[in-house]
Amino acid sequence: MTNTMEYIKEDGKPNLSKESILDYFRTRATTLFDIPMLKDKTPVWEKLNPVPGLSEMTLTNWSFYGLGFFAWTVDSMDFFCVSAAASEMALTLGVDIEDITWGVTLVLMLRSVGAIIFGVISDHYGRKWPFIACCFLFVVLEIGTGFVKTYEQFLAVRALFGIAMGGMYGNAAATALEDQPQKARSILSGLFLPGYNFGYLLAVVFFRAFENTYKEGEGWRSLFWFSSGLPLILICWRLCHGESAAFIRLKQKRRLEARDDLEHRNPLKNFNSQVSLVFKTEWLMFVYLVVLMSGYNFMSHGSQDLYPTLLVKQHNVGPDRKTVLMVVVNLGAMAGGLFFGQMTELLGRRFTIILCCIMGGAFIYPSFFSNDLNTMTGGYFFLCFATMGAWGVAPLHLMELVNKDNRVFLSGIVYQLGNLASSASSTIEAQIGTRFPLNKDDPTSDAYDYGKVMGIFCGAVYAFMIIAIFFGPERFHRELIAPDDEIEEVNDADDYSSNNLISQQKFEVTHKD
Repeated sequence: MTNTMEYIKEDGKPNLSKESILDYFRTRATTLFDIPMLKDKTPVWEKLNPVPGLSEMTLTNWSFYGLGFFAWTVDSMDFFCVSAAASEMALTLGVDIEDITWGVTLVLMLRSVGAIIFGVISDHYGRKWPFIACCFLFVVLEIGTGFVKTYEQFLAVRALFGIAMGGMYGNAAATALEDQPQKARSILSGLFLPGYNFGYLLAVVFFRAFENTYKEGEGWRSLFWFSSGLPLILICWRLCHGESAAFIRLKQKRRLEARDDLEHRNPLKNFNSQVSLVFKTEWLMFVYLVVLMSGYNFMSHGSQDLYPTLLVKQHNVGPDRKTVLMVVVNLGAMAGGLFFGQMTELLGRRFTIILCCIMGGAFIYPSFFSNDLNTMTGGYFFLCFATMGAWGVAPLHLMELVNKDNRVFLSGIVYQLGNLASSASSTIEAQIGTRFPLNKDDPTSDAYDYGKVMGIFCGAVYAFMIIAIFFGPERFHRELIAPDDEIEEVNDADDYSSNNLISQQKFEVTHKD
């Protein structure tokens, strides 16, 4: 697979010499088709079988993965509670639905702030307490949302929620994936990001359950109070575990590096030097990943955000059937993440993502241009299958590309900046859609040909993703836990009493409970 380390200087900065640049672009095609299944004599069906890899996981591995997955699911559910209850909240607070959507916009705008704050803290001080802090903020802010009396209070609470939500992704992904056996990471990554779809399903289901509780028209308050209890479970669960093995080894390496360096013993100076180092050495990768994650988010937002509106306004689908259809296609999205996540063991990360984009493009026509609802639903099921299949590769692909020292910060901030860049996707599609009215004889009609706009938009984004992935790097099966030789290089003067700790961590990672 692509060895991006060849394009990095000894000081960690990218090698931008003419020879290095030409060689990089010359090898994009050859490395793309240098897929693992052609170099491995293991039968295809064995590679696709996730059971051997999952059987290597210990009870601790499963617990950490559950923590990360459900944290991301709860994060998603809390976000979509506003979308599910937007009309009822608008009526209670005396504003338009468009005003309520500003709460969603604020969340998207401030997620990057949370990614920076909690990402840097998680990389420097550990995963455990920032994880717990985010969950605690979820509890407080969800309760607060249920008690808001004015629109201004609603905006203030959701703005703070955006910071907490932005801080959770990088930490949750690291908690779920960084300690896992190499053979299990692909399938686990494939399920992790579609946990966002699972959170959406929970928000829809629980909104219907709480819709007629509390006061008439204010069942949404019960929904938020209920959702505040779920992060409490995660807090109790996380308190039962210490730090991840990956972070303990990273901390040990840093301790050895700093023992003779007085500057690195100062937490504040060490903190500043780590952040500064990221932008001195990782700036090129950082820029690429922001562009890549923008494409990812345009792909999902562009294909999903306006689809409920398309069903209602263009095809006159009722609320009950709309809910069923959205549940079905979101289950398809989760299945796609699992399938293509494991498929990367055969095809590698880049090739799999490109395959997903081609498949998504193939189902654009039945998804958006068909007038038969059954055909449209079937096509959209497989379009979401392919879209979230590509997303299923993203968490592990990101973690393999960024450096170990700043994993939470880098993976979190590029994801959130990409999300911010794409946050206007549905607005762009909605505004362009007004140029294609379905009933030209009735100027008051709000029925537009959203399918045409979404189809063209998605086709352009899939093409962009294929180009971005083709010219991008890959570090297939890169080790996520600092190996012994990295620590030995730092510790070649003396053992610093670390051998016992290193052996203990190695045992915990490679043996079953």
